[in-house]
Amino acid sequence: MTAVISLVGRTNVGKSTLFNRLTGRKKALVHDRPGVTRDRREGNAVLYKCPFTVIDTAGLEHTGELAASMWKQTEKALAASNAIVFIVDVRAGVTPLDKKAAQTLRKTGKPVILAANKAEGRDFALHDLYALGFGEPVLISAEHGLGMGDLFEALSPYIRPEKPDEAPVSKRERRRKNKEEDIDLNDETVIEEDLDGRVIDIAIVGRPNVGKSTLVNRLLGEERMLTGPLAGLTRDSISIDWEYKGRRMRLTDTAGLRKRSKVEDDLERLSAADTKRAAFLAQVVVLVLDADAILDKQDLTIARQVFDEGRALIIAVNKWDAVKDKKEALNRLNERLETSLTQVRGLRTVTISARTGEGLDKLMQAVTDVYAVWNTRISTGKLNRWLSAMTENAPPPLSATKRPIPLKYITQIKTRPPTFALFSSNPEKLPESYLRYLTRGMARDLKMEGVPVRVLMRKAKNPYAK
Repeated sequence: MTAVISLVGRTNVGKSTLFNRLTGRKKALVHDRPGVTRDRREGNAVLYKCPFTVIDTAGLEHTGELAASMWKQTEKALAASNAIVFIVDVRAGVTPLDKKAAQTLRKTGKPVILAANKAEGRDFALHDLYALGFGEPVLISAEHGLGMGDLFEALSPYIRPEKPDEAPVSKRERRRKNKEEDIDLNDETVIEEDLDGRVIDIAIVGRPNVGKSTLVNRLLGEERMLTGPLAGLTRDSISIDWEYKGRRMRLTDTAGLRKRSKVEDDLERLSAADTKRAAFLAQVVVLVLDADAILDKQDLTIARQVFDEGRALIIAVNKWDAVKDKKEALNRLNERLETSLTQVRGLRTVTISARTGEGLDKLMQAVTDVYAVWNTRISTGKLNRWLSAMTENAPPPLSATKRPIPLKYITQIKTRPPTFALFSSNPEKLPESYLRYLTRGMARDLKMEGVPVRVLMRKAKNPYAK
């Protein structure tokens, strides 16, 4: 087990900037506006070959009901920590809130490292920092990466280097070369993959206030994410490792996506970009809809973008317990899907109530099912028998020479999403309409409905070229 280090301090002292520095990724939103971070965020960090878990927490100076919820998240982070990095802004000096936070941190009984951030460029008065009672402060600049060696020295009693035999092994991409001479058109072999041992990355997306964070909390069985009637509580994407019935998963709660024309605030633009990044990197995307406003234009835009990126998609209709005419609502949803998302058939839809937990088992079963389809592999022999039946039923259109465009064979080149190469001597002449006919038929006949299926045209080798 790696050590857990929490980053604590008032707003705008650079906690999220240091979090991004330690994790090596810009996972946490950084903005000049105070209070951007609201939920606690965990990440895998490495400092001088020593791995540990780092937790970014919310700022401390908020008041009101929201502040109480944010402080509960920070308390949970402190309870799970092996050590705490207390960050202050050395330029602003020690404030009354810093002194109050220092008193609170001393009561935890955990080791506290005082980090004076924004210490680049010139000397600062440090005598007030010693008065906080945490010994010599560590001078750092999270933005410029200065002082990381001193921070490592302070953290070294709590973090340990990786053992040589446990060093991560780099993964090489395996690319299957589609050379004609290597393809056996009657090959029935299928490489089976152990999907049960893989972590399923799930992103929860949707418009603001449809219940995304409530759904995540219900699945986790704890108040992990901030929730409330106010739209826009979640600002950046938070990922949580989790197990469901022994299956490892990674849930990512995201900020709500509004129409681009309605987004005027630059912080909301950053949140929207972070949401799209999380969705496009996930494997399964759960699009949460409000049962009172099923599939409006913004929902359709999100769904199309998810499919364009090749992700598996599930639609979860939330607040179903409040719907009076359920049959009429389902009919309206299905009609909207048929007319507005024509590029995919058999899209999985689940009705749920994140508040009561209704339908969540069906939702998670749909996640595992669509994940398996997304990883589908089909033998070359089966594909070419299917292609022969499709071309007999509806032959390819005639070329300029009044002859049918020859389709020689098809083979699968990758999964995630299922992608196929269709070889022809004149691939550029095959119309898009016929390619759509083949793609839809493949999804229907080979049980791949509900996920993006891609068929790419390839030019077949001319045996008389020499």
